[in-house]
Amino acid sequence: MPDLNEDAIRTPQNSADKKPHPKKIRPVSESITKYRTLRSQAEAGGPPERIEAQKKRGKLTARERIAYLLDEGSFQEVGLLVQSRCTDFGIKDKGIQGDGVVTGFGKVNGRPVAVFSQDFTQLGGSLGLAHARKIASMMDMARDAGVPVVGILDSGGARIQEGVDSLDGYGEIFYRNTQASGKIPQISVIVGPCAGGAVYSPALTDFVFMVKGISNMFVTGPEVVKAATGEEVDFETLGGSHTHASKSGVCHFVANSEPDCFRQVKELLSFLPCNSSEPAPAIETKDSHDRKVPLLEKLCEMDPRKPYRVHHIVWWLADDHKFMEVHHDYAKNIVIGFIRLGGQVVGVIANNPSHMAGALDINASDKAARFIRFLNCFNIPILTLVDVPGYWPGVAQEHGGIIRHGAKLLYAYSEATVPKVSLVLRKAYGGAYIAMSSKYLRGDFNFSLPSAEIAVMGPRGAIEILYSRQIKEAKDEERDELKARLAKEYSDKFASPYQTASTGSIDEVIEPASARATLIDAFQLLRNKKRRDSGGPGNIPL
Repeated sequence: MPDLNEDAIRTPQNSADKKPHPKKIRPVSESITKYRTLRSQAEAGGPPERIEAQKKRGKLTARERIAYLLDEGSFQEVGLLVQSRCTDFGIKDKGIQGDGVVTGFGKVNGRPVAVFSQDFTQLGGSLGLAHARKIASMMDMARDAGVPVVGILDSGGARIQEGVDSLDGYGEIFYRNTQASGKIPQISVIVGPCAGGAVYSPALTDFVFMVKGISNMFVTGPEVVKAATGEEVDFETLGGSHTHASKSGVCHFVANSEPDCFRQVKELLSFLPCNSSEPAPAIETKDSHDRKVPLLEKLCEMDPRKPYRVHHIVWWLADDHKFMEVHHDYAKNIVIGFIRLGGQVVGVIANNPSHMAGALDINASDKAARFIRFLNCFNIPILTLVDVPGYWPGVAQEHGGIIRHGAKLLYAYSEATVPKVSLVLRKAYGGAYIAMSSKYLRGDFNFSLPSAEIAVMGPRGAIEILYSRQIKEAKDEERDELKARLAKEYSDKFASPYQTASTGSIDEVIEPASARATLIDAFQLLRNKKRRDSGGPGNIPL
């Protein structure tokens, strides 16, 4: 029986004797007081002047960033009181709790996620050994628990005061990035500098976010570049968000502000499973299964040489017309991203005729191949929308390795064992036809619109080879008419989707307006597709 104090057992004789007793305030124990003080100091971050400087640059603090990302009240911190063991240059004397990084677990829209956020107000967010081990430990737990990792990077790089220990710390992280690859989704959010060896951790992750005006990534900074090569360049041009989103392809998403960035991260996570053993999250949709797509009827009537943005086709097919595009500014001749069909998550790869006629080149091949491999790792079905005239010609492409890079796309589609459905919208010529999830790369369902042209090459080019003598001998006034007639004959006989369907290379020529329902039905049928065992990882041509 628990002990009761005197106040608890005293009972008044009558109501008149009842008097309110003053509430006793128990003194807080010394140990709890110490704990709360240490916790408060650790949560405060760097000195006030450094926090103020962070704010003046339009940047959030490490903990504010976590608060924007996670559901309110869901964050469980790990490693709050970790400190550096370095005794040189007064590092130990600074008593920095947490060693410049906040790590832990929380929820995004009710689903678990691991997160780390570097604190630029503490030693510039530099990475020392304790800092690295906090991140590595959190990543180990995330992989064991099967939850995504979101890394928020704002760091001056390796902590010089710790020497090689800091470099070894990066090695610990890179190793875990690699071991977790394809097992749990990994997302990097760059909200400040990310320089030197630090850039390779984001490069090993699945998706990279940057914010205009505050994000920078580069292996060597402007001063080193100038000293080594004589080139003068500013931070933004060398490694800003626009550069990496449009030229290098390092960045997948660009945001106008940090809050906008974390909104995008949350949207992306809504399409992803927690790990490679789970299906992507499905949601209920009120969008009708058999909603018509009149835009595809118009496409069938369009001149096959006229450009259009394939985004419009994707929007019309998708549930509620919602499409989260990935790599919007890079290799615009191919479009990739996430939609839902009938409530189920689907990854889209689509040729984009509004840019380079939708032809495949080095960058487009890399962009699509990496995305396909991600989808295959995380059980996300693949929809391929085909309108491709071939590979982009030129000396620069050949010397740049279009053969080697183009092989990545072939390898990725052949390797993928998730459900694969394709729809030929307009053109599918030559080797590019094969590369875009053709039947003999083991596409599950291959559909075509009635006006599609599927052939070794386009009719106009083909007749110039097949009928070169007749065209050359024709009179000038008759030549154009002859070319048009020969092109139509060639198209009807060799490029018709019905010819391709007769050989089994296309499963069905479909009603354009009913394409949405056809695609949803195909993916529904394939939902429980048994994935083939490829016998272990292969060697993708890099």
